[in-house]
Amino acid sequence: MATETARVPEDISGRPRRLPVGEVSWRQTFRALRYRNYRLFFWGQLVSLIGTWMQQTAMSWFVYEITNSKFLLGAVAAVGSAPMMLFSAWGGSLADLYPKRSILVATQTAQMICAFLLAAGVWAGFANATFIVIIAALNGVAMGFDMPARQAFTVEMTSREDLLNAISLNSSVVNGARVIGPSLAGLMIGAVGVAACFLFNALSFVAVIAGLLMMSLPRAERKVNIVSPAEHAWNGIVYSFQHPRVRTILLLFLAVGVFGWSYMVVMPAFARDVLGRGADGFGILMSASGTGALIGALVVATFGHRITPRKLALGGVWVFSAALLAFSFARNFYVALGFLFVAGFGMLLFFSTTNTVLQTIVPDDMRGRVMGVWSLMFGAMIPLGSLEAGAVANWFGTPIALAIGAVVCAMSGLVALLVIRRRETQIER
Repeated sequence: MATETARVPEDISGRPRRLPVGEVSWRQTFRALRYRNYRLFFWGQLVSLIGTWMQQTAMSWFVYEITNSKFLLGAVAAVGSAPMMLFSAWGGSLADLYPKRSILVATQTAQMICAFLLAAGVWAGFANATFIVIIAALNGVAMGFDMPARQAFTVEMTSREDLLNAISLNSSVVNGARVIGPSLAGLMIGAVGVAACFLFNALSFVAVIAGLLMMSLPRAERKVNIVSPAEHAWNGIVYSFQHPRVRTILLLFLAVGVFGWSYMVVMPAFARDVLGRGADGFGILMSASGTGALIGALVVATFGHRITPRKLALGGVWVFSAALLAFSFARNFYVALGFLFVAGFGMLLFFSTTNTVLQTIVPDDMRGRVMGVWSLMFGAMIPLGSLEAGAVANWFGTPIALAIGAVVCAMSGLVALLVIRRRETQIER
């Protein structure tokens, strides 16, 4: 069905962009799926990400089981994400210079090999904490190149008009997998062990790689790079922090990521030590957060263009913060599930909206590098947040670590709002 659109000025690039207007309908929720290339990507990602969440859940449980260390929970997650800080800016530069599909096929293949190695290590009995850290680090290197290309590739599979819808659907895939993956992992760990989760993840990459290879894309034109690779990547970093709105979004994203997203790192300890649950309970807790985020993604896909990005993003931060703070005090399993559901909903509103705004306010030839900086922030927030959450939980207890994170996220949102209003006041003068 045709979608009526309106032109809206783009506040940084100066080019107009088109947003859907008119009657709001749930039938518009999946409009990005009318693009064949995006359909292939959507379904391939769904299968692959279920495996990814199974592996992440199984890895957290396995590390805690063999080490009984809350600090190592955070350390393993940190080491697995730290390479993104080193390689994402370079990955963003490559995404602006070379075909993004080729980059994604290579990075997805590398992650598939890492998953096979994990499965083999556990089955053979030599998978200790050191082995897990090494494989996680290698996987993080692949992610450093994968994430900028994958984020910037969305608009090439769809259009600028449907970018918000496509990014929201991407989030629905991620969080739909969060609902299914941890629950399957919890059941599979108890039935056949963690190695089966790693093997399933390895096989699941076949779906996304096949989808990428089946896409029909225009012949890529080789771009002439008149500067060195390092300067090309550095220009993206400078650009990102020269523009006030992009800078504000990135810094808020980093703060919320470090002190908020890290709640998942200590979830095995909270499930076992605070709520008295095993692997199945841990999987259900993770799925509750994923369910909330899935609902949030579908709401944004349908109604997001009707609400200003500021309200969606900051409202999401504050909803997440309030729910996480309440969760930290929960001692009843079912009450905790409810708070995690709301937390997942709020976090999705923030992440999906900021991702969309970044991609729509920058020029096409800069998108890969800006998303490389976004990925760099993502790569920084996970190790920093993992170490922060793991250390605070180890010293003061898991509930205190969660409560501190919630308060810092709420304050960060308030600071961002004050900065935005101050900038608007200066512009009016």
